[in-house]
Amino acid sequence: MRFITEILWVFIIFSFLGWLIQFVPESIKERKPKNPGFLVMPFLPSNGIAMVMIYIIFSRIESAFVVIVGSAVLLMMYKFILSMAFDKSFGFKWKDYSKKRFNLNGYVSIPESLLYGALGFFATRFFFEPICGLVAVIPFWAALLIPAVITGLIIADAIISIITVINLWKNLKKMNSISKLIEENDDGISDEELRKSYERRVLKSKRFRLRLVSAFPDMQSLNYEKQLSDIRKQFNIIREKNNETYEKKIDNPEDRPFAYGLSFTKLFWLFLIGSLFGTLLETLWSIFIDGHFEMRVGLVLGPFIPVYGSGAVVITLCLYKLHRSGDLVVYLASAAIGATFEYLCSYFQEMFLGTVSWDYSDTPFNLYGRTNLTFALIWGVLGLVWLRYIYPVLSRLIEKIPKKPGRIISLILVVFMAIDGALSIMAIYRKGQRETNIPPKTVVGETIDKVFTDDYMNFVFPHMSKPEDFQNNEKNIKKKAEKR
Repeated sequence: MRFITEILWVFIIFSFLGWLIQFVPESIKERKPKNPGFLVMPFLPSNGIAMVMIYIIFSRIESAFVVIVGSAVLLMMYKFILSMAFDKSFGFKWKDYSKKRFNLNGYVSIPESLLYGALGFFATRFFFEPICGLVAVIPFWAALLIPAVITGLIIADAIISIITVINLWKNLKKMNSISKLIEENDDGISDEELRKSYERRVLKSKRFRLRLVSAFPDMQSLNYEKQLSDIRKQFNIIREKNNETYEKKIDNPEDRPFAYGLSFTKLFWLFLIGSLFGTLLETLWSIFIDGHFEMRVGLVLGPFIPVYGSGAVVITLCLYKLHRSGDLVVYLASAAIGATFEYLCSYFQEMFLGTVSWDYSDTPFNLYGRTNLTFALIWGVLGLVWLRYIYPVLSRLIEKIPKKPGRIISLILVVFMAIDGALSIMAIYRKGQRETNIPPKTVVGETIDKVFTDDYMNFVFPHMSKPEDFQNNEKNIKKKAEKR
């Protein structure tokens, strides 16, 4: 049963990572969120299945050469069969490699397949073991139930997407028939009626089919390329109208304001503002909920909590296209994204720094103490308010910053935050070493110890401690607050 659980986790994690690896560069390139996947959900199940095969076949093989070559051949053939199956079944090519050298019928590129071998090697050496370790420490019911539910949702999404492809193919076929009638016009039907019928067919390719065309801009149909092109044009018209209702579109680059669209600069300013807002929120929480004031920040310099800033960026990227959806959809999506993000932040902090900043083990409906239902509901509210009211206002305010001073200030702040983040990691690392009486080995370590002393670290990070000491640390904080 544990082996099946591990397979489910490998499938889900790599399905998401595969989606994320394509989502980030394509969104930056397009300057707006762009779902690169076949599904509506943020998963690429083809990547997950590929890594499950690698895990089953190669995870216990020690020879690096066998793993690399075997992974390259296996994944190349897997992609070839998958691409050919879609082409023969639906007449679509998601990506055409025919113009690249050393391709196989335009379905795969052999040089690109070498990267698959490297990915297989890195997965077997650096990823599978931590994933299995994660499965081992999560309660059995959660370790099995969570991936089972997500996998079920992915399967349902895949079925809907396949039906969408079938309907798209049928619609293209009918559009092609109408096009031939327009050319021949030998059945007594007027050209006007035929053209209106064709236009209705173009408009019939709504939401899911249009998203599919958007997700795969290189998708080709040998038999219905003209019809597919017409649908793609219609999608661009609808997309532009929808976006204009949320943010104004400016075609001329010279007329665009500072940090226009979802550029890196805009996202950085959202991260910065979100980090400041997080400090304010946590401070008010300590005063009105915990009944005492204490410093709650996430970095050693400045009033910043990067978890909130990163959360603002993640929620913006994930929810941006949902601005036309209902409040319930946005709320549930925000709750799921926020809880998942909070869990991952806690997990990676403990994994890489050996510390935790929050522990919900004593709260109901918690997931291994890293997140719980209460804060998931709070994330839902924050995401809804952010998308509906805060982000549009902040976006316009940021864009009012003069271009030249804005670029200079942004560069300075990016450098400062990078240095602040590096110093924070080194200070936390050295604090842990001091607790085990490990002296500094470099001048940098000595300087860190002098500047960021234990008293200073306990002041800025009152809740940060080792996992086994967290509960005792929380009790000491409450006793001090009661004495005040």
